[in-house]
Amino acid sequence: MDIKSKPYINNTGDGLLLGGLSTVLLVVFTAVGLFGPAPPEIGKLVVISWVAFAAMAGGALVGARTSGRHPRGLVWGYGLASGAMIASAAAFLVPQAIGQDPRLGGFGIAAGILVGYNAHTIGHRLSHLDLPMTTTATELAAHALSAGLIIGVIYGQMPELGLLLGVAIVSHKGPAGYAAARRLALDGKSAVPLLLPSAGVGLTALPVAMVALPSAPAINAVVFGFAAGVFLHVAMDFLPSCEVGGEIDQAAGMTETSHELLDRLRVQSLLSTTLGGVVVVVAWLLVT
Repeated sequence: MDIKSKPYINNTGDGLLLGGLSTVLLVVFTAVGLFGPAPPEIGKLVVISWVAFAAMAGGALVGARTSGRHPRGLVWGYGLASGAMIASAAAFLVPQAIGQDPRLGGFGIAAGILVGYNAHTIGHRLSHLDLPMTTTATELAAHALSAGLIIGVIYGQMPELGLLLGVAIVSHKGPAGYAAARRLALDGKSAVPLLLPSAGVGLTALPVAMVALPSAPAINAVVFGFAAGVFLHVAMDFLPSCEVGGEIDQAAGMTETSHELLDRLRVQSLLSTTLGGVVVVVAWLLVT
């Protein structure tokens, strides 16, 4: 179906309320962390949380305000985000899950991927309802909240970790926000609900770091694995698909030159996904 024919869904009001509440909660958790009886590593988590918020919200703002149909922007936004997310999950989350308990970590990864897929599939059945959270925003929120949980656990148990490690983990937030906002704009939906996934890292990372959680290997393996699975599902969903009739093709518009344009966009998708992964590798090298 042509994206022009999709009905406009006015979710701005409810989305603004949900996004506003998320932002307020992030401010409250930040204040409690900085001025309350919190562990010393809380300062690093505050910086990581607000870097994630600013990156995704900023990327979403640019994506929502980009006029017209720009398939190259979608390809680069999707590609950079997916490449960075795949590299982050493979390098920072999967080894931790398997290292804690190979089988439970593996089950956690499987659960994260399956839950992400199931949520995505169910979300399609709700796509015609006037809901404050779209499928895209819901998936990103689940990913951000679980990633924040992991970051909070990591820094709570290993306070000697540097600041740049956390920044490397959330390095995909900018292009992910841009790509998600463009997807929503092309569907005629508001990007305001993306404030929730923008704040999601801090909403879970800060409270977790302030509470002494059990650190049993079995629990950590499942939590790390689940977060890695959600990470990977969202990353695979964001891989740019430059096929006839796909989202990128619809954004480009059906013309007699579509095949030639899609061929060029396929090359750019290779470059963008590779660059997204390389950025994470470079960030990791800077912190080791």
